[in-house]
Amino acid sequence: MTPHVKAFFDDATNTVSYVVREPEGRTCAIIDSVLDYDPASGRTNMKSADEIIAWVKAEDLQVAWILESHVHADHLSAAPYLQEHLGGKIGIGANITIVQDTFGKVFNEGTEFQRDGSQFDALFEDGDSFHIGQMRADVLHTPGHTPACLTYVIGDAAFVGDTLFMPDFGTARCDFPGGSAKDLYTSIQKILSLPDETRIFVGHDYKAPGRDEFAWETTVGEQKALNVHIGAGRPMEEFVSMRQERDAKLGMPRLILPSLQTNMRAGNLPEPEDNGQRYFKVPINTL
Repeated sequence: MTPHVKAFFDDATNTVSYVVREPEGRTCAIIDSVLDYDPASGRTNMKSADEIIAWVKAEDLQVAWILESHVHADHLSAAPYLQEHLGGKIGIGANITIVQDTFGKVFNEGTEFQRDGSQFDALFEDGDSFHIGQMRADVLHTPGHTPACLTYVIGDAAFVGDTLFMPDFGTARCDFPGGSAKDLYTSIQKILSLPDETRIFVGHDYKAPGRDEFAWETTVGEQKALNVHIGAGRPMEEFVSMRQERDAKLGMPRLILPSLQTNMRAGNLPEPEDNGQRYFKVPINTL
């Protein structure tokens, strides 16, 4: 089955959100949505999410799932807002509990913050499957960037989140708590074992040097042959050394603090304090 895929690119965070719909039918899923956030003012807005809502309604689609490939560190999720306006269940990898435990401690969330994944409607394990109308979706657990990363294989399309980027840009960083370059290598091999013609849709694009346009669709075959970090059969030891050296030079994502506090709650902002105001915490000298 070849699903129809509509991409929405967010310039502020270089994030690609997707609506995946049946080739014949009206059921769809939304993958890796964006809640716009200005860190200077602390203000949110729904422009990116509203664009998705408007398109889904214009196409007269029914949303079955709102899926997260992982707990994003570079943008806030709009999943609850989309669910309120379009319905659907919110799903993520079962290892969200590891991420919640790790960052629950980082942000000193206390016992009020549940670390059991109960903020989400579904927690997926490796090998699970579910349906989007008549389309079957298969779940691959692909950790390395984070412990909870998933790849969703829907027909001939694989949505890889931050595991792989376009072939000329390479692969995801692995230096966040719980990340592992060895795990990422193994996860990528799992993705590359899919048929060569499988379409791969990446979670971000940053335009590699020499490329003028943003891009987010490639294939397994192209990744195997051309990926600058992992292609042409690069061995694990060489990849891990490259990835660790590269990651050591990277700064933290601009929105990592509000993103983690929001996304580990399934896109919900922290609960209001006794004055009715919501706050993000900034741990000093921690990350």
